[in-house]
This record gives sequence, structure tokens and C-alpha cells, in this order.
Amino acid sequence: MSLGRHLVRLLRARDAAGLPPDIEDKTRLHVADAIGIGLAACVDLPVAAQVFDAGLPALSSGPCRVLGSDWRAPPPQAAFINAARIHALDFDDIHDIARLHPTVVTLPAALAAADIAGASGTVLLWGVSLGNELMCRLGEMWAPRGEGPGSDWFLSQLFGYFGAAFAAGIVLGMDEDAIVSALGLAYMQAAGGKQAAFGVGATARSIYPAFAAMGGVQAALLARAGVTGPEQALDGPAGLFALYFQQMPDPARMTALLAPEGWAWRATQAKPWPSCRLSHPYLIAAQSVRAQLAGRRPDRVVAEVNASAAKLCHPLEARRQPTTLQDAKYSIPFMTAFMLVHGRCDLGVLGADAFQDPAVRDLAARVDIIETLPDAPGHPPAVVHAEVDGVTLTGRFEGDLDLSPAALRAKFDACLTHAGIPADAAPLWNALMNLSEQPASLTNLPVISATRPTIPSQEMHHV
Repeated sequence: MSLGRHLVRLLRARDAAGLPPDIEDKTRLHVADAIGIGLAACVDLPVAAQVFDAGLPALSSGPCRVLGSDWRAPPPQAAFINAARIHALDFDDIHDIARLHPTVVTLPAALAAADIAGASGTVLLWGVSLGNELMCRLGEMWAPRGEGPGSDWFLSQLFGYFGAAFAAGIVLGMDEDAIVSALGLAYMQAAGGKQAAFGVGATARSIYPAFAAMGGVQAALLARAGVTGPEQALDGPAGLFALYFQQMPDPARMTALLAPEGWAWRATQAKPWPSCRLSHPYLIAAQSVRAQLAGRRPDRVVAEVNASAAKLCHPLEARRQPTTLQDAKYSIPFMTAFMLVHGRCDLGVLGADAFQDPAVRDLAARVDIIETLPDAPGHPPAVVHAEVDGVTLTGRFEGDLDLSPAALRAKFDACLTHAGIPADAAPLWNALMNLSEQPASLTNLPVISATRPTIPSQEMHHV
């Protein structure tokens, strides 16, 4: 039996058994988190508007709702735009060991499928949960570090093609053979090279999961129509592992991938700040240093990093003085300086022009990096030193970064306030918390007026 078929059979058995209550509750919370973030991204974020503009030719020509708007698009295009909006702020959930964002990929794919199939909220939750589980298990198997297998791929994108195809297949009610084919067709599109993160000056880093959401939906629709994909997409001689990682996983990791018990998806956490996850420990360490500074201006700042965090520090001058918001959020020197200057890092201060903040850029120019800390999967430990008046002040952090349900609700409210629709927060939250009792369509979600485009052609009709 191929590895893909084994995984499909394992996860479909979970589907048949129903979700454990804590997994269903967690999925509901993370769906709400993603929707809130996507709505917040509809306001004052150039890349989100550009993605919408790029999709204009497809708008009004399909069955699927586009997040934050009253326009519709074909399923792949709707999945792309929705995923791009959910990730554009770099605020969506993450599995730290796998180093991937699952819900940003699986939810848009599942929503597009639900709009086609008229599926219930319960089926949507199953699709997102099981697609997330597939992605997280694949990510845990490779557990990337700063160097080595998986370190040069956006695993949210690479594994996201499979997670999105699986999620869409579940929501569409596809059988085992069709979903196995969908995984094969997803593999035929698989991509995710990380140069958009390692280089500087590009804005596309903020939308990379969208390609996987779009490709996964397309794969599921092709398989549903009868196209047969290669069954050994993961473990064949020219499959994903051999071609993209140049090796098969060791037996212990393969055993964990195929374990019938446990939920890898359970370890996924909601993000407290809209920046790269590897910067988060440095934000906390910088908060500690800022409290000790008591308003004084540091003469010099030193951040200790490991090999994983070092990827967010080079080339150093470009990371100190970013030219895009995306580069700023992916920079430990800049984000450390940002927290030292502002003492907070939320949507109210980390806006579209934050990378041009003169006080932050001035301090970031004096942030030095030393690679002293041990590397490991997951988010790095952080040490930040600030020199002032001949004294060195130090902040450290190494620990858990998850949000409680109450904190996640507060984040949701803040996102809708940022979107300019605070009055919609409570009713929308309640609707999403009762999603299993309602249709999964986006029909009743708020419309952000700023997302209504000017139609460039008379052939395009509003619905």
C-alpha cells in the first residue's frame, strides 16, 4: 500500500469516528482566528488589495465567496484570494515543530469546496481538522531546523498542497480512491522554495500559502471529475520525499507519521503578534529589556540567535533597514528594535508603513547579532542585551507562546475593530462558535467596503 493511501485510510477512519470534542473546539477557534485575520487584512494592506485586483477577471464568475467582499469567484481563485488575505498580516496559526501554518491553507480550500457542495459547518470542521492533521504530521516528521532537510522549503506551501486537497476532498464527500488521486494531483503542482524569505525586497512572502490552497482545490476537483493522480506521490522513486528532501524519513519518524493515535494538529498555536513566529521570543525578551530601560535610549543592542533565528538576520544591513513591511516582519533586528521603541506590536502600530518608522530604523541600525544559541526544531530561545550608561541590561525568553481562548477572542475583536466593523465582532464570533449548526458558506460574513473594486470591464457583472 502506498504511503498516501495509508494516510488517507487512517484519516478517513477518524472522519468516520467523528472528531474528539477538544479537537472540534480547537478547530472552531482557529477557523474564527483565521476569519478575523483575513477581514483585518482587507484594510490598508497593499499586497492584499493587489491580490484582489489580480483576481478581478475571475470575480462574479463563480460560486465561491471572497472573504470580506460581496463578490464571487471560481473555487481555485476564491481559495487563493482568501488564503492570501489570511496570511498577508503574518498573524495566522502555526505548528512550531513542523514550522508550518496549517489553517491558512486548509480553511480556504474547505470553504471553496463547501460553497460548491453546500456542505454543513460540521463537514467544514472535519475537512479543516483532517487537512491540518495531514500537514502537521508531515511537518513533524521532518521537524526542520536552521539547516538540513526541510529548512529551505516553505512547508506551509509544500505540504499545504496535500492538506488543501485532503480538506477539499473531505468536504466534497470524495471516496478513498478519489482523495488518493487528489494527493497525486496535488504533488504534480507542489512548490514552496524559500527564496522569498531568504532574499529581501519582495512582498510575495506574505502570500505564499495561497498557492497551496488554490492548487489543492484544483487537485480535488480534477480527481472528483475522474482524473487519476500518481498514487506514490509521497514515497515513490520520484515522489516528494526523494525529490524534495533527497531522502526517506527515518523509520521512527515514519512510524509516528502513521500512528493511529494522537493528534499532531493539537500542538498548533494561535499567534499573539503579526510577525514571523521566529521573532516572537525576541519580542518578549525586548519587552523585558524595555522595562529595565525605563525610558532611556540604549547605545547598542545585541541579540543572541541560533541557526534558525539567524535566517531572519541576514543580510544584516538589509534586515536592519527593510524596504517592505514583509521584510520588517521577517527581521529579528528590526522587530527587536520595534518592541524596544513601542513596547507593543499589534495591528494598531505595525501597519503598512511601519518599516519606515524613523525611531525604529535608527535603533535597528545599532542592533548587532551573535550566533551563540543551540539550534533545535520549534521557535528559538531568545536573549537580548541593551547597553546604556555603561550597564548591560538583559532579557531572555524560552517557553510557550500559545493564546488562551479568552486571548484569542480578544485578538478576534481587535482584528474586526482594525477592519472597521467592531459591531460585527460579537455576532460573527457567536456564529463561528456554532458553525456546526449552520451552513459553511461565507454568505453571512461582513463585507468590508474598501474591498469593493471598480469593475474594469462591462463584461464583469456584480452578483
